[in-house]
Amino acid sequence: MPVAAESILEVDTLGAFCRHTHVEIAGAASGPLVGMRFGVKDLYHITGTRSGFGHPVWLQTHEAAKVTATAVTRLVAAGARVVGKTQCDELCYSLNGINKHYGTPVNVNAPGRIPGGSSSGSAAAVAGGLVDFALGSDTGGSVRVPASYCGILGMRPTWGAVPLDGAIPFAPSYDTPGWFATEPALLESVGRVLLADAAAAAAPGALLVADDAFAHADPAARAALLAALDGIRALFPAADNITLVPAGIDAWMNDFRVIQGSEIWVTHREWIASLSPDFGAGIKERFVWASTITEAAAAAASARRVAIRARLDALLEGNRVLAIPTTPGVAPPIGMAVGELERWRNRALGLLCIGGHAGLPQVSLPLARVDGLPIGVSLLAARGNDTMLLELACKLREHLRRAMAG
Repeated sequence: MPVAAESILEVDTLGAFCRHTHVEIAGAASGPLVGMRFGVKDLYHITGTRSGFGHPVWLQTHEAAKVTATAVTRLVAAGARVVGKTQCDELCYSLNGINKHYGTPVNVNAPGRIPGGSSSGSAAAVAGGLVDFALGSDTGGSVRVPASYCGILGMRPTWGAVPLDGAIPFAPSYDTPGWFATEPALLESVGRVLLADAAAAAAPGALLVADDAFAHADPAARAALLAALDGIRALFPAADNITLVPAGIDAWMNDFRVIQGSEIWVTHREWIASLSPDFGAGIKERFVWASTITEAAAAAASARRVAIRARLDALLEGNRVLAIPTTPGVAPPIGMAVGELERWRNRALGLLCIGGHAGLPQVSLPLARVDGLPIGVSLLAARGNDTMLLELACKLREHLRRAMAG
């Protein structure tokens, strides 16, 4: 159960919450989430307060919000209480959870290892029992990665299914909200509120196991994840092994990096160019690289994205569900060299870009462990089949409890 305290800041020993943008909002007196406490990633606006976006210069140069993000208002109207803003990476341009200015939230389920980012504080708060659930966001993997590394449930919905008004944009054609929980029933309840969808979910079709995606993972991770899949095949009427990307996963990853980087630079170049803010290692180089992407390169990658999307749409017809590793392995240790972390990030993007390119719903399930450390299996479905994935997570409850117990 989450802690009860006058202020979450009094009990947050994990570095999950922001002291510089702290805000609380009482939940409505009735609704499906009454009594639930949640944290909000510090890129969602709340009326009368400023959003820090993981960087002190951003905080200093932006005014207080005039509106509250729709995602937040839906949760509050359903009875949930905002207990604070959660830490994120600098401008959210990282999958690590390491922030030069505000530190690295503690990953309680993988001590001495990074929590993943950029929704690092939200994931750390849920894993550490500070809140019942937390709101994050996911552009390149910022919910899915910390869910896998921290051994909790994470949901990235269909692109556009949950409003992102009142949130700071990053790479708009990939940006989505996302949320974390440790209990599948709560993950679904939060999703029903955010999606504004109370309809019965579709029944799943065949399970598709992407052999090339599993080959992309570390050998120990691959073995553990495939063993976990064996335990859930009975939930599906059939299971088939496929090769997802005949040309090689790195081809899709490279297109993702170019499109995302181009959109990020277009969105934030004016602020960066005018203020030259100080970024941490890895993030600084990423912005420099993004500034070099040409319009022609972005257009060519976007054209290839159309074909990627069409392939995934065809594969997922008939309510089929795609299984892939969420990440190539467990959370890297704190202190890993910047160059190694960057290579690991690109490898992870080979898996993460699959859902991102096509705007697919994806749930990361903490079904496996390697040397006692958590790693997630992801299930993806056709756009609009979000509740089908959330119900599948509920059907996997006992598998999840056993896996999370170690």
